[in-house]
Amino acid sequence: MIVVGTRPEVVKMAPIIRALEKHRQPFTFVHSGQHYDYNLSLQFIEELELPTPNYSLKVRTRLPAVQTGRMMINLQKVVEKEKPKIMLIEGDTNTILAATLVALKQNVPVGHVEAGLRSYDFRMPEEHNRRMTDHVSTYLFAPTEKAKENLVKENVWGKIYVTGNTVIDAVKQHFPLAEKGSRIMEHVIFDKFALATVHRMENVDSPTVLMNFAEAFMKSPIPVVFSVHPRTKKRLRQNNLWAKLSSSRNVQMLPPLGYFDLLLLMRNCEMVLTDSGGLQEEVTAQQIAKPVLVLRLSTERPEAVEAGFATVVGTEKDKILAATSETLNRKMTFSNKSPFGDGNAGERIVRIVEKELRWKQT
Repeated sequence: MIVVGTRPEVVKMAPIIRALEKHRQPFTFVHSGQHYDYNLSLQFIEELELPTPNYSLKVRTRLPAVQTGRMMINLQKVVEKEKPKIMLIEGDTNTILAATLVALKQNVPVGHVEAGLRSYDFRMPEEHNRRMTDHVSTYLFAPTEKAKENLVKENVWGKIYVTGNTVIDAVKQHFPLAEKGSRIMEHVIFDKFALATVHRMENVDSPTVLMNFAEAFMKSPIPVVFSVHPRTKKRLRQNNLWAKLSSSRNVQMLPPLGYFDLLLLMRNCEMVLTDSGGLQEEVTAQQIAKPVLVLRLSTERPEAVEAGFATVVGTEKDKILAATSETLNRKMTFSNKSPFGDGNAGERIVRIVEKELRWKQT
């Protein structure tokens, strides 16, 4: 059983779904309903030409505890009906926590894709989710050696495999399709620009941080193309920042975008400003290779920092502007090798699952 609930999970599980199809392994595909907005999740499934989910559950709430509880109730019914031999999940969302707990209570082994990431920032609900998931998973697919070290230090009981990150597989598989199918660059009004995305609760729910972001984008030494998450849009309106950003000649506001559009924007921008985890990984892919300024106090992707792709700049306006100017003025060359793998993680994970399930049967 493959369980997803958000856009990043769809993207990162796509290579595993393709590998399962290649190996002719049957699977049940479940969408939890966490991102029920079409533009936030289902659009990605269609765009990536993935099979329609066997189950699309409905949650219709953003209250974390209620959302997690409803997903557990709905997922338990699916698990009881389908009786999967293993549940494969990815990342650190409420979907992952709900799926993990249901699998645990139903005695279904959990395979956690992207295990072992740690930000050590307990303001982030994702940090709680990924830690709890790692400690009850049977199979932990760590993207890097550093992620494996985190798991070993915490003495997790499951079996650890270093596989690379499927996000690099996804960029490798989809970039040619993005070049053919996306028309996003026809709508960008700037010749040179920085791409910005912000959505994390600890950032956008803080009026002070949100004001810092807005002012940094409006005063940026390079124009900013800003893809606005629905949560961020709501908070910008509540804090009287939406009109200011919309009228700024230095900022182009865009709605939530499809995966192909995001790939092309990353490829054509000068740099990325984001609080996203996935974008920190995607910029390291050979097809993109761009610097990223991490608009957070910490990152669970230190490999991107060590490889020279990412810089953690925090959330203060002056620090963001200084880092933007420094990045523009610095000549940067990047390795052709991503610290997150060679683009074959999905295939490795499926082979491991096949081996483990055969072993259990014998």
